[in-house]
Amino acid sequence: MARPDWRPLRGVDRKHLTEARLNAHYGVQWLARAARAYIPPWPDDSHTNLGWDDSFGGFATHPLLDDSRVGLRLGDLTLVILPPTGGPAVLALNRRTDGEIRTWLGRHLIAKGLDAQALDAPLPYEMPSFSVSAGGCYDVDAEALGELGDWYADANLLLGKLRQDLVARNLNAPPVRCWPHHFDLDALIFFSSKEPDHVRTMGMGFSPGDEYYDEPYFYVSLHPAPAAAKYLPLPATGHWHTHEFIAAIATASRIIATGDQEAETAAFLAAAVEIGIKALG
Repeated sequence: MARPDWRPLRGVDRKHLTEARLNAHYGVQWLARAARAYIPPWPDDSHTNLGWDDSFGGFATHPLLDDSRVGLRLGDLTLVILPPTGGPAVLALNRRTDGEIRTWLGRHLIAKGLDAQALDAPLPYEMPSFSVSAGGCYDVDAEALGELGDWYADANLLLGKLRQDLVARNLNAPPVRCWPHHFDLDALIFFSSKEPDHVRTMGMGFSPGDEYYDEPYFYVSLHPAPAAAKYLPLPATGHWHTHEFIAAIATASRIIATGDQEAETAAFLAAAVEIGIKALG
């Protein structure tokens, strides 16, 4: 299979991109609900995380009890049940409520011999405020969702390559996955310590935007954060975030403005990761 190429990022109106992000974030919770209901739990909750499928253009769960997966195609916000054999079942979320989606998904899961009521367990985390949670309909903005999908595809490409480099250096870097709570792509690297209670971690990832930055951004977070980290130089694309947590950040607005988006973002990630390894490893 050919290696995916970097998708040039154009930039769309920030308000539209935020709306697209919230629609997709809420849509992906149906994958999280299915994972919690039909995948045996793992201690670190990673049974609920999602993989980016570049050919599919969206996220998909780990295999459920019957080996099918539930996916969400981002570009047109379409929920998909991917069986181990045969064709998929699809539902476009545009102009639908969560109640309508629950009815459709439950019907298909019952046909697989699964207990549809397991989907109704409350999520163990709070979601950002959005009209869908109050019975509103999903709304598809194809341009903004397409841009959001390009960000995830590019992030999966760069973070996946960086993760392979770290594994080659004998660092315990897990696969890059999407965590539905914050809707971020992340790989959390643990560093060995002689003190069991002194956990040292470095998270390298991508967020589509949140309460800290209302735009997509790449990050490398350090825990515990060295006091001197915020004074260490980063490439021009990045800066140190110091409010409530310490992390190297490269925002969408800076990345889009660069001459070579892929090279500049890769250079930022590589530099920030090296700082993290020296500080924590």
